[in-house]
Amino acid sequence: MTSKPSTPLLDKINCPADLRQFEETDLAQIADELRAEMIDAVSVTGGHLGAGLGVVELTVAIHYVFNTPDDRLIWDVGHQCYPHK
Repeated sequence: MTSKPSTPLLDKINCPADLRQFEETDLAQIADELRAEMIDAVSVTGGHLGAGLGVVELTVAIHYVFNTPDDRLIWDVGHQCYPHK
């Protein structure tokens, strides 16, 4: 049995406004932690992984730059929104 990935920065994010409190230099680590969390979740439950992994940095950047949830997001494919969820 494997242990859950360490996600100290991601654990501090409960809403998009929380993400915007971090320094821009923290975003790469947040993306890495989000990717690890997604891989861990899919390894347990199954599901589509590729589309979500392909947009991790994009998702972090969108939530960092735009005023989500007031600014609305529309995803091209439902599987791409997994990092957002």
